Amino acid sequence: MSTLLQNIKHECMKALPPTLFFFVILHIVALVRMLMIKGTGVSLPTSASVLLAALVLGKSVLIADMLPFVNRFPDKPLIWNVAWKTLMYALVALVIHYLERLYEYWKEAPGVLAANRNLWVDISWPRFWAVQILLVTLILMYCVIAELARVIGHARLKAMFFGPVPTRHE
Repeated sequence: MSTLLQNIKHECMKALPPTLFFFVILHIVALVRMLMIKGTGVSLPTSASVLLAALVLGKSVLIADMLPFVNRFPDKPLIWNVAWKTLMYALVALVIHYLERLYEYWKEAPGVLAANRNLWVDISWPRFWAVQILLVTLILMYCVIAELARVIGHARLKAMFFGPVPTRHE
């Protein structure tokens, strides 16, 4: 049983960095959306729904990283993997962002097709693409940091940002 608990702990620890990252950036996106739609009467996601989305995205990143075509350019300069992973994660974010909007319309429509039709008619495309651009930019940041950590090591990257941990004698 302790092996199972160790595996669960290991998986949770691996999911923690991307989940925290997406939790923060999704709150930033929600704040930007709130500022853009203030006074329009459109409902915004709560922290609980942002947390759920961050958990899903965090685990999705780990699952995607295990797929052979995601880490496609490990021996080339970092920009190759960063660009490729940013594209892959951005496509997932685009689909999730669209489905999130579709769900809002589906609650009031008789079916998915009617909801999709209403969404296409009513959506503010400039606002949708503004949020998507923000997400892509933040995903790019995540991919750069993740690729640097992969190449130089998590401990070394942490020491570079936060400094070495002082020993007891210092």
